[in-house]
Amino acid sequence: MALSNTLRFIANHPVNQRSKLAALKRYFRWQIGSRLLSGQVVHEWVNGARFLVRAGETGLTGNIYTGLHEFEDMGFLLHFLRADDLFVDVGANVGSYTILAGAAVGARCYAFEPVPDTFARLVDNLRLNHLDDRARCVNVGVGAEDGELWFSSDLDTVNHVLAAGEISAEAVKVRVASLDSLLGDESPALIKIDVEGFETPVLDGAQVVLSRSSLRAVIMELNGSGTRYGFDEQKILARMADYGFGTYSYNPFGRALVNLRGKNVDSGNTLFIRDEASVLARLRAAPRVEILGASF
Repeated sequence: MALSNTLRFIANHPVNQRSKLAALKRYFRWQIGSRLLSGQVVHEWVNGARFLVRAGETGLTGNIYTGLHEFEDMGFLLHFLRADDLFVDVGANVGSYTILAGAAVGARCYAFEPVPDTFARLVDNLRLNHLDDRARCVNVGVGAEDGELWFSSDLDTVNHVLAAGEISAEAVKVRVASLDSLLGDESPALIKIDVEGFETPVLDGAQVVLSRSSLRAVIMELNGSGTRYGFDEQKILARMADYGFGTYSYNPFGRALVNLRGKNVDSGNTLFIRDEASVLARLRAAPRVEILGASF
C-alpha cells in the first residue's frame, strides 16, 4: 500500500504531469542506486541549490522524484522571497526549505532543528550550499518559553515533542526557547512552522514576531497532530486571524492565491497571508523557476 501511494503521489504531482514516465524512472533509479551506493550523494536541485541525500530521507527523496516535494508551498517560497528578506524555518529537519530560501533565492535564514542527528544533517546541507554567511542554524526546539523537552529522534520527518505518557526508545532531551527570544529584533518576511502538532506553544512564544509588519506569510503544517497534546487547530486559525492573517492555498503555475476561509484540507500545510494585495504583487513579479522540465 505504501508503494502504491508513493507512485500515485509521484505520477499525480503537478511538476510531473507532462513527464510521468520520466518521474517514475527517477523513482526506480534512486531506489536501485541508493541500494548499490553506500553513504550519501549530492543532488543538484533548483537555481544552483544542492542537497546531500541518503536512502530513507523522505522529504529529500521526494524532491528527487518531483522537483519540489511540497509543490504549492515551496513554489510560494520561491516566488515570494527576495534576497534582502529574512526567512525563518521552525522545525527545519534536514533543510529543504532553508536551502531553497538561502541558496535558490539568496535570502537570509534562521533554521531551528531540535533533534541533534537531524541538526547535523541540516548543517551539512547548508555548508554544501556555502550558506555560512546567510543562514544561522540553531540546535533548539521552539516553544512557549525557555526550558527543556523530550523529543523522539528516530521518526525521520515526523519527530516531535513527546506527549504526556508517550514513550520512545530513542528519546532525546533538547533545549527549548521561544521564537521571540531566539529572533530578538529580527523581522522575518516569511516563517515556516513544521512541528508535528506543537504549533500552539510555538505561537504562544512568538507574539512579538507575529505582530511585526514585515511578516507577510506563514507556512504552517496543520495535520491534526496537535490532538496528541490536547490542542485545537480551530483556535490556531482564530489566533492567526487576530494577527490579520487569512488562510490560502497557492497555485505556482497560475501565480494565484485561493482564499480558503479555513485550513487547507487538501494539504498538510496551510498558507497564512497578511496584506494579500502586496503579497500577490510580489508573487507575480518574481522570475520564473525551471525544474525537471517544468516552468512556473
